[in-house]
Amino acid sequence: MRAMVLRAVVGLDDNPAPLELTEVARPVPGPREIVVAVSVCGVCHTELDEIEGRTPPPALPVIPGHEIVGHVATQGSGSTRFQTGDRVGIGWIHSSTGAADENLSKEFRATGRDVDGGYAEFVLVHEDYAYPIPDVFSDAEAAPLLCAGGVGFRSLRLAGLADGEVLGLTGFGGSGHLVLQLARHIYPTCRIFVFARSEEERRFALELGADWAGDTTAPPPQAPHAIIDTTPAWKPVLAALECLRPGGRLVINAIRKEAGDRHLMASIRYEDHLWMEKEIKSVANVTRRDLEEFLPIAARVPLHVELTEYPLEDANQALVDLRRNHVRGAKVLRIAREH
Repeated sequence: MRAMVLRAVVGLDDNPAPLELTEVARPVPGPREIVVAVSVCGVCHTELDEIEGRTPPPALPVIPGHEIVGHVATQGSGSTRFQTGDRVGIGWIHSSTGAADENLSKEFRATGRDVDGGYAEFVLVHEDYAYPIPDVFSDAEAAPLLCAGGVGFRSLRLAGLADGEVLGLTGFGGSGHLVLQLARHIYPTCRIFVFARSEEERRFALELGADWAGDTTAPPPQAPHAIIDTTPAWKPVLAALECLRPGGRLVINAIRKEAGDRHLMASIRYEDHLWMEKEIKSVANVTRRDLEEFLPIAARVPLHVELTEYPLEDANQALVDLRRNHVRGAKVLRIAREH
């Protein structure tokens, strides 16, 4: 099968084409496993973290990708949850304990990092960690829901927001544009403020219903009760903490932060950024329950997914565009035609 393979951890600035298109063996399912013929796979910032070594794969080579939509191609013995031909999705969680806090377990394994992922024609997963895709979404629309949407849903729950309060979103890419719509559905009377570095992102936020949009460090009309940060940088963390109201909570939705502006954290001031019982909460991975609950809610909204498609062989370009913020919304690799 065709796959885009990572053979070495490398900085994207040093090597803008870290993935190699090659032929690899098609996976064979074991007991209660399924092989999924991949239709599309989303491109997530976590792939940059894997490639550049912030959360490195434990072994190389590896096939990245964890926002996967496809159809069940073959099934292992004892696999009964799906039928051949069923459309399913696979997210960042490849396997874990099945407990409520399985995202925190040492047994957590990530799709596309700890095991081969979806930048390929076929992918292997235990049937418990595959999810039915609501009919309202095309394959491409569904792909970003498996991480950007699912982890965004978890972030929104961790924010501890009540209807009528003020939510801030800092960063407005693949996850942010889904969280805004989700928050509008769950908390219809909340005001939503978006902090984004580019004018295009701010316009996009207003198009989707944000009450206000400003630069990363701009003062908002009101101090938010909670802010969800989806950026790879540290500057937005400081800015968010400074503008939170007393007792507010910052939720950092990132597997890793990049080191480029980490020195800014040396300027943190307790009285401005942390005092008055402000809180910081990180999002660690995602659970099976998160995706099982989120996908039906996403269909009921229904979420509008802004996306740009690339062919599988252009995965390196998609990663470069993600790094340079050249494409709004989500990015999706097209591996096979829709059924």
